[in-house]
Amino acid sequence: MRLLLSKRNIAFKLAGLAFAALLVGWFIDLALELLLGCTIALVWWQYKHLFMLDKWLWRDRKLSPPAGEGSWQQVFDGIYYRQRKDRKKNKELRNLIRQFRDGAEALPDAIVVLSQEWSIVWCNKLAQQLAGLRWPLDENQRIDNLIRNPEFLQFLHARQFEQCLELPSPLTESLTLEYRILQHGENQYLLIIRDITQLKQLEQIRKDFVANVSHELRTPLTVLQGYLEVMDAENLPQPAIWQKAHSVMLDQTKRMDSLVQQLLTLSRIEASAKIQFDDVVDVPAMLSLLEQEAQSLNRDKHHNISFQIDPELRVSGITEELRSAFSNLVTNAIKYTPDGGVIEVSWQRDHNKAVFTVSDNGEGIAPQHVKRLTERFYRVDQARARNTGGTGLGLAIVKHVLTRHQCRLMIFSEPKRGSTFSFALPPELVIGATRAVQPRLSKKKLMAKS
Repeated sequence: MRLLLSKRNIAFKLAGLAFAALLVGWFIDLALELLLGCTIALVWWQYKHLFMLDKWLWRDRKLSPPAGEGSWQQVFDGIYYRQRKDRKKNKELRNLIRQFRDGAEALPDAIVVLSQEWSIVWCNKLAQQLAGLRWPLDENQRIDNLIRNPEFLQFLHARQFEQCLELPSPLTESLTLEYRILQHGENQYLLIIRDITQLKQLEQIRKDFVANVSHELRTPLTVLQGYLEVMDAENLPQPAIWQKAHSVMLDQTKRMDSLVQQLLTLSRIEASAKIQFDDVVDVPAMLSLLEQEAQSLNRDKHHNISFQIDPELRVSGITEELRSAFSNLVTNAIKYTPDGGVIEVSWQRDHNKAVFTVSDNGEGIAPQHVKRLTERFYRVDQARARNTGGTGLGLAIVKHVLTRHQCRLMIFSEPKRGSTFSFALPPELVIGATRAVQPRLSKKKLMAKS
């Protein structure tokens, strides 16, 4: 237990020391001289401990206090106790700050701590990547001197932080950032910067999707409505006109049905989160049926279609999805190749991969269109797509199916020289691919053992 210094005790000790000096001095007739000597000795003793304290506080690196005498030891112990308590608090504070910074680094948003004068107190790494801040070089720099966008400066100085601000990134125009400022403590603000580029893109895709679906449905509905408005139970059109109207309405109905079916297929593929490849897909049998369908579709086009199928090549996958991918690629080749073209369909093994290829000698596709072919409703030629009954969803379905089957669609095309669409299913999905290399591995192991 630490004892507190008592003024009364110190006063009694000093008075006792002075009385003893005067008493001894009186006996030897040197009272004043002895009192003066005791005073000088007391001052020297005090300054000795004062210098010990100064050395311990400013020059010594030891944490433990020096060995003092009397009341000075209590002073040393008191300072040491206070220092130890402060060190403990500082350690807790450093740990708290470290936890705060670690938590801020783990957040998916950029965090910048600002003072009341908008100078930077601290920022995380994501703030450096999104806003171009440099830490610790930008410490104590004003944020409005580093982000010079006029809208941001107006937003900052208005101090109306109920709404957020959306601006392009100062590093690149391709990124869209959302700025939000919150009160942080009494004299600080928290600037939160979020990358909303993907959200903006998804919002735009949703708007385009709704607009495209509306546009695709509007044309056949307008045709049906136009014919129905001129017909009633009493005034039926003439047989020749009715036959033409009936044919057009039937085509438009089929077109709407095809669009809805493909939208449902695409939605089902995207909504199916769980992927299981337990089924063995008999691709040769599937392509055999698809060849018959292709010949039926080819009656008016008169293409030369050839199928080269490995009869033993089967894969693991989702049967309906793979059939949709195969069918879309073959059907597109038949529809968009000019009459009398050459179409080659191949299903072969290549280095333990299963490769499907559809080649044609059609008009080809310009390079600027190739990268966007798998986008929903994207068409190279709008008029030709309507004439062929295309919906613009076929290659989007193919892309999603192949992504779920661990591969991607490869497109090679050259204007006036034709196109080739292909994909290669990985060895993990090819039946017998791993067993084909097993004997070699066993042989190597036998040779190693021998």
